[in-house]
Amino acid sequence: MESVVYLDNAATTAVDERVVKKMLPYFSEKYANPATKWTSSLSKEVDFAVEEARMSVAKIINSEVDEIYFTSGGTEADNTALKGIAFSNMNRGNEIISTPIEHEAVLKSLYALEKFGFEVKFARVDSKGFVDPMEIIKMITRKTILISVMHANNEIGTIEPIREIGMICRERNIYFHTDAVQTVGHLKINVKNDYIDLLSLSGHKFYGPKGIGAIFVRNGVKIQSFMDGGGQEKGVRSGTLNTTGIVGLGEAARIAFEEMEETEEKIKNIRNKLWERIQNEIPKVYLNGPDGETRIANNLSFNIIGIRNEPLLVALNERGIIAGGGSACSAEGKNPSHVLESIGVRKDDIFSVIRISLGKYNKETEIDTIVYNFKEVVKQLREMSPFWTE
Repeated sequence: MESVVYLDNAATTAVDERVVKKMLPYFSEKYANPATKWTSSLSKEVDFAVEEARMSVAKIINSEVDEIYFTSGGTEADNTALKGIAFSNMNRGNEIISTPIEHEAVLKSLYALEKFGFEVKFARVDSKGFVDPMEIIKMITRKTILISVMHANNEIGTIEPIREIGMICRERNIYFHTDAVQTVGHLKINVKNDYIDLLSLSGHKFYGPKGIGAIFVRNGVKIQSFMDGGGQEKGVRSGTLNTTGIVGLGEAARIAFEEMEETEEKIKNIRNKLWERIQNEIPKVYLNGPDGETRIANNLSFNIIGIRNEPLLVALNERGIIAGGGSACSAEGKNPSHVLESIGVRKDDIFSVIRISLGKYNKETEIDTIVYNFKEVVKQLREMSPFWTE
């Protein structure tokens, strides 16, 4: 494969070269453990780099620096938020409200909590993936302790009304968590203005390294740790710090904060032109999720009627185009998407969905290549498909 057009940035992104450069010294030169900063000058230097990264992560979501705790990624951050709040507030109630389109890291954490006697309720979403804040109000009882709603959906790109939901929670003394893995580094986030108590993020979704993320926990919010050990990260997340990853996360956050507006405008422009071409040149394609500003800039999710997505993705891959069929964050890719089911996509069409997620390294000049190859492969597959009629 001579060249690759990568269209799966919601799954993971390439690490920015500036991030790699920033990380390199911490592999073999500045490798000391920051926990020994009181006795080692090298450890003190590493600890300074960790705290510098913490400041960059705090800045991109407008939190206080001491409200950021490093984790191994978004999954751990979600687990920490949900289980930490639940077990710390059992005396107040046992109800948690969420949505059926959350990431598996949230959903499976909630299912695990049900085994401990917590009651989980799911607010319905509409055909575009939006949750109605008024429905959430109707679901709240005196036993509700936590509401968790993702900022933007990883499959269909829907941006949820988190400020309204956050305000509802704050007025009723209910904790509010948002999984912002798809939006940190891509959308402006202000945890103070949005009344967010806990937020999850992951470095590899915005051109940082894999295996590193963070959780924001608003000062005054008590959560129970489920990682017992040496008490690092003020006891919220014990374990020797992944200093190399943390430095990379901090640099990725710094770059994203400075370049976000220009980068996302470029991505949105490419996406809109690409979708216009696809609609005009391939018959019977239908968008999943919302139009316009209520959709995250990099996302296109659409049905191609009359084919199955797996052979399409394989054929495109052979031509040097890498796209997705939905979420790439699950180890099992054969089950129908719970997100698409929740927004009412017909079962016969769920396996015809393609997800294109663009990134800052995509170019407008790639549009011709993408559309040409999509047209060719779709035409070939439709000619062989028993599901396709003109």
